[in-house]
Amino acid sequence: MSETTYSIGEGPATRVSLSLPEGTAEAIRARVGKREFSAFIAAAVERELRGQVLDEYLADYESRKGPVSEQARQRARQAFDEVFAEEEQWPAAG
Repeated sequence: MSETTYSIGEGPATRVSLSLPEGTAEAIRARVGKREFSAFIAAAVERELRGQVLDEYLADYESRKGPVSEQARQRARQAFDEVFAEEEQWPAAG
């Protein structure tokens, strides 16, 4: 039996244990309410993972081609967002 691999933001929900500073948890609850807490955390984690995927790509590119300007980084982020929005998925982190 093979395991299914999901991309960032895909797949069934799974329970995880998470520890946050109480002030952070209270700020999230105040902003989104108790019922949307998990969705808020999931969206924040997904944004972080997507940023890391892009950072890994840019680091690889820079190691092969040289430094990338800040303007080029912003264009790359926009291009990644547009491409993966069209495909409705981001690649798996890793």
